[in-house]
Amino acid sequence: MKRTLQEMAAALGARLEGDGRVEVSGVASLSSASADDLVFVEDQKYLPRALQSRAGAVIAGEFAGGATGKPLLICHNPKLAFSRAAKLLQGGRRDDETGVHASAVVHSSVRLGARAVVEERAVIDEDAEIGEGTRIGAGCVIGSGVKIGSECEIYPNVTIYPGTTLGDRVMVHAGAVLGSDGFGYVRDAKSGRYEKFPQVGRLVIEEDVEIGANTTIDRGALDETRIGRGTKIDNLVHIGHNCRLGENVVIAAQTGLSGSIVIENDVVLGGQVGIGEHARIEEGVMLGGQGGVLPNKVLRGKGVAFWGTPAQPVRQYLKQLGALARLSRREKK
Repeated sequence: MKRTLQEMAAALGARLEGDGRVEVSGVASLSSASADDLVFVEDQKYLPRALQSRAGAVIAGEFAGGATGKPLLICHNPKLAFSRAAKLLQGGRRDDETGVHASAVVHSSVRLGARAVVEERAVIDEDAEIGEGTRIGAGCVIGSGVKIGSECEIYPNVTIYPGTTLGDRVMVHAGAVLGSDGFGYVRDAKSGRYEKFPQVGRLVIEEDVEIGANTTIDRGALDETRIGRGTKIDNLVHIGHNCRLGENVVIAAQTGLSGSIVIENDVVLGGQVGIGEHARIEEGVMLGGQGGVLPNKVLRGKGVAFWGTPAQPVRQYLKQLGALARLSRREKK
C-alpha cells in the first residue's frame, strides 16, 4: 500500500524534510531496502549509511536535521515511528476476505461481527461471539461461550476453551492454548491417589494483548486468570491458574508462572524465568533471564533489576558471584 511521505509525516507526527511527494510502500533494514522502503536510524553514527542506502526515505532523530541526500522524517523516537509506519503501510484487509470458509464448522448460534473471517477447518462452538473484523485462523477450535473482541488476529491451530473472553485487538499466535485446566490436585492420604481440584473459573484477556506461539494460559480454579491490557507474551510461556497480570507486562520465552501469582503493571520478565505460587512482582520490576522467585515471595522496586535464584537486586547478586569466584581461587592455591 503506497503512501506519500507527506501522508506518513502527518500520520506519524514527524517533521518532513525533503520531497513530500515521494511514495513508499514498505519498511526494511539498511542492507535490504529498496527505493520503495522506509528505514530508520536511532544513532547519528548510522546516518551516513542510511543516506547511502537504496531506501526511499529515512526516519531519524533530531540529529539528522539538515542532512541531505534523501527525504527525512524527523521525530523523537525513530524506532517507535518506524513500527507505526510499518502498520500504516501494511494496509487493510481486502473486501473479499470476509465470511466463513466452506470447510469450517460454525454453530448456528454463533454471532459473527461484520468483516469477520473464519478460515479452513476452524470449529466454533455454540453461543460464541466473534467481533467485527476478527480473523479466526485455519484449524482453530473456539469453545462454547467464548467472546472475542473486534480486530483480533487468531492464528492457525489456536485452541480457546469454553467461557474465555478476549478483548479488542488481541493477537494470538499459532498453537497457543487459552483457558485450559489449571494443575491442581488434592491427595487422598488413605489411598495415596491424587484427585482433581475443581477448575471451573475463567480466563479474561484484556485489549491489545499479544500471545506468542505455543503459549498456554490456564483459567482460574474457582475465580479467574486475568491478563492486563497491552501485555506482550512471547512464545512457549506458561501461565498457571488464578494468575493476575497487570497492564503493559512483557514476558520473554520459556518463562513459567505457577498458580496465584500477581504481576503488577510494567513488569519485565526475561527468558526462562520461573516464579513460585502466590509470589508477587510489584510495579516496574525487571527480572533477568533464568531468574527464580520462590513461592510467596515479593519483589519490589520500580525500575530495579533482579537476577539469580532466589532473585535479588542485580548488583548484590554480582557481588556474591565475585565473592564466590575469589573463594574458589583461594582454595585452588
